[in-house]
Amino acid sequence: MTNSWQNQFSQDARLLTHLVDLLTDQVLLSHLTEDDYRKASFLDQRIITPQLRRQLVPWAELSKINQSQGAAPQYIFHIGHVGSTLLSRLLGEIDTVLALREPQLLRTLCEISQIRYEPESPWSPEVYEKRFSDTVHWLSRSFHPNQRVMIKASSFVSELAPQLLAMPTDALFLYAPLDRYIPTILAGEASVQETHLMASARLKRLTQHLGEPPARLWELSLAQRVAMSWMCELVTLFIAQKTSQSANVLWMDFEAFLNSPQDQLITAASHFSLDLSEQKAAELVSGPIMSSYSKAPEHDYSPNLRQELLAEANQNHAADIRAAILWTEKIATEFPLVADAMQWIETRK
Repeated sequence: MTNSWQNQFSQDARLLTHLVDLLTDQVLLSHLTEDDYRKASFLDQRIITPQLRRQLVPWAELSKINQSQGAAPQYIFHIGHVGSTLLSRLLGEIDTVLALREPQLLRTLCEISQIRYEPESPWSPEVYEKRFSDTVHWLSRSFHPNQRVMIKASSFVSELAPQLLAMPTDALFLYAPLDRYIPTILAGEASVQETHLMASARLKRLTQHLGEPPARLWELSLAQRVAMSWMCELVTLFIAQKTSQSANVLWMDFEAFLNSPQDQLITAASHFSLDLSEQKAAELVSGPIMSSYSKAPEHDYSPNLRQELLAEANQNHAADIRAAILWTEKIATEFPLVADAMQWIETRK
């Protein structure tokens, strides 16, 4: 980086506010081109290479830079493993969209938001509010005047959705029915590992939303842990829907998208007020984005392969899946918030 980073930062999105070092209160600025943004599945530490130009700057110094106030970002929120990266990549091919997938700074902000009134918070509540504003402002920068940022958040960043959607903007909420979600997770080794890794935090979040624990983690089977994760993320989005009166929210079932990708992509684009012709939509859904694994495009992963893996998971785990669905229905009878969230997506069909 050169000493002219202040001037570069005020011009466009080439300097990503990448990570924050809480110990030194510095922000890592990383130099990315438009093509770098387009290729990146995650805007976190995974894009750091020896070739990446980057520089640490004090948060206070960065916050002083004057910038024109652009349009608020649009958002894709989701329950995890329901095609959010795929939708982000497809919509990101539209010239007026700058797609940001899972920016790390937003994840850190969400983590601090959960403890901002607690004594262990690194920032006071007042500092948090100012830095929330800074973060949204920084992430809203684009490369061209007619370009708008669309942020695909990590699933647990949905806890921040009510605050992010307090201002007028557009958001897509992606989900899948439970009977499709459980085999989707069980079909992949990485998604199973993630379920185990995130189960404790998700049960804690779900407990906070419900007011009391719906279960004890050590008593849950793998399929029930997947179902609990589904409940946690679905309830989180449902609460965001109820509290975000200023936002324009579209719920989309990923299974419906896969059954009619061209029509559903046009629907999503229209929701975001994007210009997408039927011909361009047809080209996108028949192109390489749909035939590769969105989080790692070097790997093939078509809708047909997904169906084969789901069928195998359904066959291998039939009893566990059915038991987890029945367990979820029981939880819904005990907790009206879970029942309301499940009923809400039923009415979206």
